Amino acid sequence: MKYISILLISLLIYSCSVNYSLSGKSISPDVKTFSVGYITNQAQQIVPTLSDDFTEELKEKFRSQAGLQLVQRDGDLEFAGKIVTYNVSYSGVTANQEAAQNRLTITIEIDFINNKDISKKFTKKFTATRDFAARGGNIEEALIPEMIDELVSEIFMDSVASW
Repeated sequence: MKYISILLISLLIYSCSVNYSLSGKSISPDVKTFSVGYITNQAQQIVPTLSDDFTEELKEKFRSQAGLQLVQRDGDLEFAGKIVTYNVSYSGVTANQEAAQNRLTITIEIDFINNKDISKKFTKKFTATRDFAARGGNIEEALIPEMIDELVSEIFMDSVASW
């Protein structure tokens, strides 16, 4: 019984020291910090607060869910990027040839560098779309936070998924 207890404690200590898990993903214990450069808006259609909102949401995601410390630059994980598409288009037409549905599309291009394992770096585009009624008032503004959250979650998973 004594040997089994020692074995179990040893396994527990070893497993905790190798990696910690985050929603099925694990982060190397030598990764302690992250930095996020300002996400610029280079889309043709500009929403004034989109860059600020996206940058802050990305920071908050890694602070709260990864437990990493935010640094101004040169973090163990580095993020930079730009908003390349913000577009509202028609996706459906009524019998009277009026827009029935609109489609909002936001695309973000992210440059990710893992300074602890440079083989994990990527430059990738992430896209979120939402359809909404053309005559539904200002639904577009209500969809933006939901879409930012989706995009940030995808970036989060892609940046820690292969560890």
